[in-house]
Amino acid sequence: MEEDLSLDVQPMRLTPEGHKRLQDELTRLTVVKRAEIAERLRASMDHGEFSEDNSELDEVKLEQAIVENRINDLRTIFSNSEILEIDQIPTDRVGLGSLVRVKDPERGVEFAVRLVATVEANPDEDLISEESPMGQALVGLKVGDTAEFEAPQGQIRYNVLEIGR
Repeated sequence: MEEDLSLDVQPMRLTPEGHKRLQDELTRLTVVKRAEIAERLRASMDHGEFSEDNSELDEVKLEQAIVENRINDLRTIFSNSEILEIDQIPTDRVGLGSLVRVKDPERGVEFAVRLVATVEANPDEDLISEESPMGQALVGLKVGDTAEFEAPQGQIRYNVLEIGR
C-alpha cells in the first residue's frame, strides 16, 4: 500500500493592496531592473571591462543575482496565493486583513494597524504580520479585549477599540 506523501498546502492569503504592491514590485523588477542590469553588463562588455579584478562587474552580477532571486520569490508567492475578498475580512474579531484600532493604556496613544500575511508586512506602513508577536496577540480578539505580548522593550498591552476592513 502506497502512502500519500503530498502535503495539503494552504494558499497564502494576501490582501488586495498587498497583492498589488507585490505585483507592482514584480513588474518593476522584470521590466525596469532587468533592463538596467542588462545595459550595465553591455556597457562593461563594450568597454572591455571583463577582467578578473573588475569589482564593478562583480557588483552588477551580484545585483543581478539578487534581482533574479526576488523575482523567483515573488513568482513562488503568486503561484501559491489567493486574494482575500473584502467579505472574507472579519470585523467581529481580529483576523487576516482586519484594520484594528488599538490604544496603549499606559501612554494613552491610539493607532491603527492592518493584519497581513508575512510577505506583505511593513511596520513602517502599519502593516503587521499575523505571525509577529503583536499579530499573534491580536488574532481572534474582539472589541474591548486586550492584546498582551512580549516586545524588545518589554511586555506590551493594547486595548482593541475597533475592528474594520
